[in-house]
Amino acid sequence: MEGLRFVDAATEEQFRAMSAIHARGWRKTYPGHVPDDYLRDVITEDHWVPYFRQDYETGRCHGLLLYRAETPVACCNYGPIRSGPSPRQSEGLVIDAAGYEGWGELISFYTEPSETGRGYGSLLMTEALARLKRAGYPGCAVFVLRENDGARRFYARHGFAWDGTHQDIPFPHDMTCVDLRYVRTL
Repeated sequence: MEGLRFVDAATEEQFRAMSAIHARGWRKTYPGHVPDDYLRDVITEDHWVPYFRQDYETGRCHGLLLYRAETPVACCNYGPIRSGPSPRQSEGLVIDAAGYEGWGELISFYTEPSETGRGYGSLLMTEALARLKRAGYPGCAVFVLRENDGARRFYARHGFAWDGTHQDIPFPHDMTCVDLRYVRTL
C-alpha cells in the first residue's frame, strides 16, 4: 500500500496521536462493557500520553504507529510480557505470566475506528511481531476483552489462540471486565 510508513513513537505529538487512537477505539468498542462514566471521564484523548512518554523514556515498551501520508491510522505498544501488579491498567490488577517467562506482549493494539477494514491492522501486526521476534522473544501474548469478538477473530487470523486464561479487570462501580489471553509462538 502506497504512502504507508511505520514510525517509532518518540515525540509528544506521536504520543498524543497514539493516545487519541486508543481513546476513540475504546469509545467505539467498549460501550456496555466498561462503565459509561469511565469512558466519558477517564478515557480522554490524552489519557495515555504520560504512560507512552514514560515507556519511551524508560524503554519499558515501544510505541509503534502506522501512518498513511501524515495521518496516523493504527498503533500498538509492545515489549516484554507484563507480570505482577498492573495498576496502570486497573487498580488491583495482578497479571500471572507463569509459563510465559521471556515472552513478548502486545500491550495495546488499535486501529483508528474510521480507518478499519483497510488492512492497516494486519500490516501493523506483521511489523510488531517481526520486531518482537528480532528482539529474541520466543512468543507473544495479548489480552483481549472476552466480548470483543472482532478483535478475537483478528488475533486468531494472525496465529494467536486463547490459552484458557481469564483475567479479571476491576473497574469503578464494582464492575469487572474479563480479558482473555491469546498467545502464539514467533
